[in-house]
Amino acid sequence: MGNSVRVEQSADVDPRAVIGPGSTVWHLAQVREDAVIGADCIVGRGAYVGPGVRIGDRVKLQNHALVYEPAVLEDGVFVGPAAVLTNDLYPRSVDPDGKLKRGDDWHAKGVTLRQGCSIGGRAVLVAGVTVGRWALVAAGAVVHRDVPDFALVAGVPARRIKWVGRAGEPLTDEGNGRWRCPRTGEGYLEINGTLREARP
Repeated sequence: MGNSVRVEQSADVDPRAVIGPGSTVWHLAQVREDAVIGADCIVGRGAYVGPGVRIGDRVKLQNHALVYEPAVLEDGVFVGPAAVLTNDLYPRSVDPDGKLKRGDDWHAKGVTLRQGCSIGGRAVLVAGVTVGRWALVAAGAVVHRDVPDFALVAGVPARRIKWVGRAGEPLTDEGNGRWRCPRTGEGYLEINGTLREARP
């Protein structure tokens, strides 16, 4: 950890973790061994970052967010308070013989969060899902399948209800598969159920 890293005294950061310059780890957060956190990140109070988790630059983990290994969070991701990124599709405390399961008794499957996406407070992401670039998962949603780029998903189970742009606001339908951001004016094209940025 560099000199510009701020780690509050009550935080628990394993010495094998790597934390980039300008990042802050707040009170009671835990960052486990071999986790890598990029530059200018915020790990909120009581947040958990599992062993070997990879986090890019300018990522915000709000208070009590739980990021279980081997999750990958790309640059500019936001994870809201008490959101959970799970890693076990078939969780059990014990094996069929009744013995306590250990780390080598199961295969961890991490969640992937692509560039700029946001996860609302108390959302739950099921092991192995990918949330696309600049997508938005509503608070309290349960995500059990991949989320396309720029999709706004909500509900239990989560489903797409709108498209959003890079600014995070719902897009305006201009017809013929064309969408526009009301804040930035950026244009988007919808083709076969996917959205992409329109090139000028």
